[in-house]
Amino acid sequence: MSRTPRNDPARSRTLRGPLARLAWALLAVGLFSGFIMLGNWQVHRLAWKRQLIHDVATRVHAPPVAAPGPAQWPGIARGQQQYLHVHLHGRYLGDAQTLVHGSSEQGYGYWLIAPLRTDQGFIVLVNRGYVPASLPGTPAYAKVQPPSGEISLTGLLRLSEPRGGFLRRNRPAEGQWYSRDVPAIASARGLPAVDVAPYFVDADAPPANAGHSRWPQAGLTVIHFPNHHLGYLITWYLLALGVAGATFYVAREEWRRHHPG
Repeated sequence: MSRTPRNDPARSRTLRGPLARLAWALLAVGLFSGFIMLGNWQVHRLAWKRQLIHDVATRVHAPPVAAPGPAQWPGIARGQQQYLHVHLHGRYLGDAQTLVHGSSEQGYGYWLIAPLRTDQGFIVLVNRGYVPASLPGTPAYAKVQPPSGEISLTGLLRLSEPRGGFLRRNRPAEGQWYSRDVPAIASARGLPAVDVAPYFVDADAPPANAGHSRWPQAGLTVIHFPNHHLGYLITWYLLALGVAGATFYVAREEWRRHHPG
């Protein structure tokens, strides 16, 4: 009695063909489904990002409103008031400014943070603006001390930055700050935590004819939200289409191979 050789190609196709086709079919279904799900997720992300950009633009260009007081602080961390255009009235607290390393369109330098006690009694850290790295020191730094007496200003509400700068951590003991970490700065300056708002305010630029000195230069807030979700969703859907096309081609070739003529 003759036996089919173990390495006979016909026998291998008979044994492995159905299993291989099933495995490829499952892989194709899994890839197609996964790419469609990722594309659908990017559709939702695109809608969310567009809504975020619209909401922020609306807040930035709206007339300023009163800065949130203690009763509103619990909701600040959710970010729904980020870039809210606010106004403040009060007095700066003496010589308690903090230099935070940062960059602006003017180059590398510092953001000048000063605490302001509002006429409602709570304290807000105000980013008075940018000063160049060459400015701090005596007597140059004395030129950017906050004004005395009652002042009014407007600006954009910003959330605290607790993580430190890129690859660099704040070093309060050394007076080296790389992020505008509101609780940490307030603690380093001996400000009562219960009185300090959990946000800071980027001051608006003063009117051109206001006669202010050049430094600090306010109004340099950069608002930019990268939005690549449309490209991502197109990529995922094209990959799903590619899988569907490849599956159709393989299925057609298999049909032709098993149904010659």
